[in-house]
Amino acid sequence: MRTNRRGRGPRQPRRQEDAHRINDKITAQEVRLVMDGEGAEVVPLRVALQRADEAELDLVEISPNANPPVCKIIDYRKFLYEQKKKQKEIKAKAAKIVVKEIRFGPNTDEHDFQFKLKHATKFLEEGAKVKAFVFFKGRSIMFKEQGEILLLKLAQELEEVGIVEQMPKLEGKRMIMFIAPKKKK
Repeated sequence: MRTNRRGRGPRQPRRQEDAHRINDKITAQEVRLVMDGEGAEVVPLRVALQRADEAELDLVEISPNANPPVCKIIDYRKFLYEQKKKQKEIKAKAAKIVVKEIRFGPNTDEHDFQFKLKHATKFLEEGAKVKAFVFFKGRSIMFKEQGEILLLKLAQELEEVGIVEQMPKLEGKRMIMFIAPKKKK
């Protein structure tokens, strides 16, 4: 086991170099050499390495499982940089789902309902999902029909800006409903 330069424990392999074999690390006897705009040809490894050396670039094994392995003559550091950049873009474009909660009691009056409806509308317009729930305390569980009616009324009021993802469902002392924002055209 090798240690790092300062002699403090095992040296960690670099992840990028593990992803692709380059130059002398390629073990196949023949490779399918892909050239930009010129197609591909099967050549012995030493010929491919010689061409890469002449171009002052690296021979990189792109598809090691192919028979023969597919290689390309490119600047390896630039290739890694562009791959990292693509991964960052994909990650940035991934939708981050925010869930906002709105809590009701089984006997919520009209004014409180309108107040919470306004908040739910704002959340949906901002692109967040809304988790609306009625919390039953003590004996108020007897009014579960009232809680369901309240959540269905909320869903009906929000049908302009949201779609019901999950109908009201009783889970313990809570009746929960999810509403997702409508897709903008």
